[in-house]
Amino acid sequence: MGLPMDDNILLSLVNTALRDGETLSDFCARYNAEEEELIKRLAAAGYAFDEESNAFKRG
Repeated sequence: MGLPMDDNILLSLVNTALRDGETLSDFCARYNAEEEELIKRLAAAGYAFDEESNAFKRG
């Protein structure tokens, strides 16, 4: 299963999984994605990972 191509759908998918208690590492393992690449992709879309809230936020 691959990640969605649309960054907004990806953001929603990731943040939903993180909100439901999954870690970013677990999410990446489930979708066979590189954590650094995911962070860079969402950063390019204007979002930064906030470890304290375990979510990507506009930044």
